[in-house]
Formats: sequence, C-alpha cells, structure tokens
Amino acid sequence: MSPASTPSALEVAAAVRSGERTAVDVLESHLAVVARREPELHAFNLVTEEQARADAAAVDAAVAAGRDPGPLAGVPVALKDNLCTRGVATTCSSLILEGWRPPYDATVVRRVRAAGGVVIGKTNLDEFAMGSSTENSAFGPTRNPHDPSRVPGGSSGGSAAAVASGMATLGLGSDTGGSIRQPAALCGVVGVKPTYGLVSRYGLVAFASSLDQIGPFAGTVKDAALLLEVISGHDPADSTSIAAPPAPLLDAITTGVEGLRIGVIGELMDGVEPAAAAAVRAAAGALEDAGAKLGEASVPAAIYGLSAYYLIAPAEASSNLARYDGVRYGLRVTEGVEDVTSMFAATRAAGFGAEVKRRIMLGTYALSAGYYDAYYGKAQRVRTLIIRDFEEAYREFDVLISPTTPGPAFELGAKTADPLAMYMNDVCTIPSNLAGAPAMSVPWWTPGQDLPLGVQVLAPALGESVMFRVAAAVEAAAP
Repeated sequence: MSPASTPSALEVAAAVRSGERTAVDVLESHLAVVARREPELHAFNLVTEEQARADAAAVDAAVAAGRDPGPLAGVPVALKDNLCTRGVATTCSSLILEGWRPPYDATVVRRVRAAGGVVIGKTNLDEFAMGSSTENSAFGPTRNPHDPSRVPGGSSGGSAAAVASGMATLGLGSDTGGSIRQPAALCGVVGVKPTYGLVSRYGLVAFASSLDQIGPFAGTVKDAALLLEVISGHDPADSTSIAAPPAPLLDAITTGVEGLRIGVIGELMDGVEPAAAAAVRAAAGALEDAGAKLGEASVPAAIYGLSAYYLIAPAEASSNLARYDGVRYGLRVTEGVEDVTSMFAATRAAGFGAEVKRRIMLGTYALSAGYYDAYYGKAQRVRTLIIRDFEEAYREFDVLISPTTPGPAFELGAKTADPLAMYMNDVCTIPSNLAGAPAMSVPWWTPGQDLPLGVQVLAPALGESVMFRVAAAVEAAAP
C-alpha cells in the first residue's frame, strides 16, 4: 500500500463529506495498515487509536447532522512528535522529555482538527529534529518503506514513512535544514518547507528558531497544497507569523508553467550522484516541453550553506535546549547527585543522545567569548550572502530547481560513525532554510531503479503559488 495505490486526501474528504464513506471506515482501513507495517518500519512513537476513533466518529456525526466537517473531513494525519498535542505524550524522540504531556495543542494541530482531520499518531524523528536519517531517536530507527534495510531520511523520517507506506494519508513535519524535503525524497512522497512565517511555529518544540518551519507530507502535490492551505495563515501567538492570509494554492496548480522562467542551480548539481543530476535534467526538459523557459542559475554562496548552517543551528539549539534541566520538563536524575548543579548535569547527560550533545557543545563553543565573531558572526554574514544571491537569481528566474538529495536512501548504519558524511545529505536543502524561502521536493522514480529520488523546486519568499505550479508539472512528467 502506497500513496499511489490509495485514495488521495482530496478524494477521502470528498467521499466522507458526501456520505459515500464514513470517517470511521477510513480510519480503520489505515489502522489495519499500521498493524501490518508498523512493527517493521517503526514510523510511530505512539498510535492514538482511541482518540482517533472518537475524532472520526465526531466527523461522521457532523456529516449526519448536515454540517461540513471541513476540507480534511475524515483524513488520517500523522504528526511529527515535536508538535505539542494536549494531554498526549510529546517526546521529540528524547528520553529527557519522558512523561511530558503538553497542556495545549500546537496551532497547526488545532487547525488540522478544525478542518476535520483525524490525528492518527505521533511519528518518530531524530532526537529534537537533529539528524538526517531518523537513526538518532531514543526509541530506535525508522526504516524506509521501499527497502527496510535503508533509512527513510530525517529528521521527519517517521512522518515520511507513514505517508509513503499508506499508514496515514497526510503528515506534518518540521524543516530546519531539509528535515521535510530530504525524507520526502528518500521515501518517494511530496514534502514542503513553506516560507518562514507562513505557518505558525506555536507549539513546535524549538530546535533552531530562526530556521524551523512546519510543513506537509503528502502523496500528491494537490494533497500537499490542501494541507498547506489548512495550516498556513497568521497566528498572533507566534511573533514571527506573517500577517497575511494563506495563498489559494489548489487554484494555482491548474494554471500550468507556460512562459515561466526556470533556472537549474549549477552549484547544487555539483557533487551529487549521477542519477540525482539526471533526474533534475529530465524534469527540466519536461518543464521546457510544457512551455517554460529554461536556463542555468547561479547561487554562488550556496556552497557555504552547510558550513554556515552547522554554526547557526547548533548555536540556537544550545540556547533553546538549555531549558531541559530536570526542573521544568520530563526526566530528572536524582540518584548520586549532591546539589542542583550536579542534578542538572546528570539529567542532561542521561537524557540527551550523542548527536544532541554534539550540537549543544558545538553551538555553545560558537557563541562563547572570543569565538562569537569568528564563527557565529561570520556564519550570519554568509547567510546574508546566500539571501542576496537568491534575490539576484530570482531577478532572472521565477523558480529554481535542483536535486533534493545527493542520492537515494542509504543503508541503516552506513553513516552514523561519520557525522560529516551524514551532514552532507542536507547540502541541497539547507540554503533555502538560511534564506527563509519556500522549497519542496517532488518524487522522481528513475526507470530501472528501485528507490526514489526527489526534484527540489524553490521559489522566492511567499512564492508558494508559482512553486506549486511548477511542482505539479514535475509530478505530471515524473516516470
């Protein structure tokens, strides 16, 4: 069972609203897939069966009463386990949040439920969203639905695997340096990182606050547009939320790409595997055949994106994760401690995994006296250069395209001993996070290969409408 062989979210919602299907029936069919595939894949940290059944019954009751439950009527949605859900364990796949149940819902969770969506569970992730393979979870790795010996990507690997395997119709993840788009590419689904501020971050457990953004996973570009329409829009609870209404993406998709100027980012084609570069070239040719004007684009500072990101993101993480001290949340280690300071240290040593500790130490060092200007300050200047280079490229092109990842999914354990090799998986996705601009991954299956790749479509800030137009054309042309 996969997104290609199951009804789309639009089809499910239409069938539930019309009474052709019940939300309870839709949910039970997905729970059957969970029962079959979850033991092998471990996409979920928690499946909320009883609450989901109650929510599905409420959708059916609304339909029976003649009310419209909303655009996601009865659609099962998987939530990354760093999105706060009231009264439900939210762990960020970390031992340090053991037993913590938020007293409120994240804004996106509230909007999904208000639109009739049925939350089916909380998905596995790299601890605190720090990783590229979902192998850094305290609860064990998630596996790729297309080949369980391989990774699903990360950090939102659980949500990507849940949608790719048919355990959920839609999913939500967070993208700090590619954590939606990269697993979407490796699992063969659509993944979207919206413009920074388009979707509220209220209730997202922070990793790097100037980079984090919530976005959808879906089986099709139209389904991704549907979910993004539901979750986007201004939220006064988030000080970085853009005070603008969400764009009408579903209407934009049908307008085609005739006359659009599309540039292939040269710097992001270098160093990737031949199959990844070939997929982008094939997609570019298809867009040209559809009436777009094709050219070579350059974003020179993008080659420094990885270096800048791994100073900025850990620096923000070291600040954000200082709150986990054994006092306010979850785990507290008291055995053998003599005072509050030793309790702090013992709790953090026991509660955080190796990758989280690595990034906290790196970020604290980059922010320390005597090194701030040399590392963090310089990284922020590189970020400005990347923003300017993208602005220059968008004077010539409406949309840019590139590979999403350097290659297909790699085997579990292949890169865990080499952090730099693991970090390189995000080399194509990080620049748009630093720029705060939207980007999305569209699946591309190369003939003769058993694993999917992704074609990344990038647009200027608040350019989701034109980005989705191009993504729909890429999807239509994909083999």
